Amino acid sequence: MKTLIIGPSWVGDMLMSQSLYRHLKQQDPKREIDVLAPNWCRPVLARMPEVNQAIEMPVGHGSLQWGIRKEIGKQLSTHQYEQAFILPNSLKSALIPWFADIPKRTGWRGEMRYGLLNDIRTLNKETFPLMVQRYVGLSHKKGSDALALESILKPKLSTNKEQLASALELFSLDGSNAIAFCPGAEFGPAKRWPDYHYAQLAKALIADGHQIWLFGSKKDQDVCEQITQQLSEAEQQHCRNLAGSTSLPQAIDLLSQSKAAVSNDSGLMHIAAAVDTPLVALYGPTSPSFTPPLSDKATVIRLIEGFHKIRKGEADQGYHQSMIDISPDMAYSALKPWLK
Repeated sequence: MKTLIIGPSWVGDMLMSQSLYRHLKQQDPKREIDVLAPNWCRPVLARMPEVNQAIEMPVGHGSLQWGIRKEIGKQLSTHQYEQAFILPNSLKSALIPWFADIPKRTGWRGEMRYGLLNDIRTLNKETFPLMVQRYVGLSHKKGSDALALESILKPKLSTNKEQLASALELFSLDGSNAIAFCPGAEFGPAKRWPDYHYAQLAKALIADGHQIWLFGSKKDQDVCEQITQQLSEAEQQHCRNLAGSTSLPQAIDLLSQSKAAVSNDSGLMHIAAAVDTPLVALYGPTSPSFTPPLSDKATVIRLIEGFHKIRKGEADQGYHQSMIDISPDMAYSALKPWLK
């Protein structure tokens, strides 16, 4: 069965959607899965063995652009897809499979999508509390209960030994004893553990004989530099700021080489989980009850309850107090068992 997935727009969500692809392949190993996704997600999709091809979605997130969606739908109609899964809940995300005249269009009800979807599901948020359960639930019959988290096939990215070796050489890295830090996060500083906490944790780990690799995009370069500047000159010799320097495939391979990772709730956190790297995940306003790291090697630290839709906290630099209250000692204690 040829299948088109309308994928989510963010790297972390795209990682979680791999569980759906794995379940679809388990049900039918011959199913051919293509994913329509923003360009920045395509390197992640290239590391998912279940995906036949990633098709670039040229329309920006939040933009309707009816004419472009119609044209894409017409182009995709020649691929003879038998089913589409629409993962975002917006009306606009359901337009392309409809324009492509795909016979079966599956998704959760949302934003008046009647007609655009003809295999429409009604979401019970109590039955499907996790985003990954909502994705995987679309692979089962209408009315089925959600799978327990332990029963879900977790995201699992492939890595490339040759490309890893090239990345280690390119950045002059010794990959034997590195701890990955992922101090960035989308949508403001409230989701971030303070840079001064990361710096204190780096000092303790460097004293134990570890290297620190700082990962992130170009917009995370500043916070990574702030961490580095709080280290002594001798400590800086064991800390590399890779933010904005690595490609996403390089980051995937280097994270897989790391002995462990410490991360805010971010796309890189989900990547670390998907390459089976032991992980300490730090949560504040966002909730691991909705988007936890999908790994058996993850320790979550969170000191508050509920979900708080906030992008900037009231503390200095916009940090949220719940993240400030997670001390470096807490993170160090959570990390130590994974390093034995």
